[in-house]
Amino acid sequence: MSDRARITGHLIRRTIRIDAPRGRVWAALTEPDLLNQWFGEGFEVTAFEVGGTGRIIYEDFGDFPIEITEITPQETLAFRWSGVPADALDEYATTVTFTLTGDESSSELTVVESGFENLPGGTRYRRERLDQNREGWDVELDELANLLEGE
Repeated sequence: MSDRARITGHLIRRTIRIDAPRGRVWAALTEPDLLNQWFGEGFEVTAFEVGGTGRIIYEDFGDFPIEITEITPQETLAFRWSGVPADALDEYATTVTFTLTGDESSSELTVVESGFENLPGGTRYRRERLDQNREGWDVELDELANLLEGE
């Protein structure tokens, strides 16, 4: 693993090194059975293609709708997701982009969450969301690395 997520301006960034082949990491980003083992308490999507929709389920918080906005196999996965429990994407949505590099022995995964500057609610609300999501990416990506590295 590597450094913790950092806030720079209105975005969150974290890069982790995972001792797992690139293809295995990609599978953990795009295969529902693997996603459900590390991302939230549940992850549902209609299809892993641009325009695919679904939700991330957090039992203590609710359902967060998503829409896939970019996918380049083995390289990039991006989606918009609501920052608050909702039935559909709304003005509280931000964009998450995963970028993957690596080979057959290890991988580097970077997550960037952006769009906080466009959220309604003012500076204080935006700062709270940035802080909450930064902490969330530390937890989620640690769980991903632990899953793939067999801890």
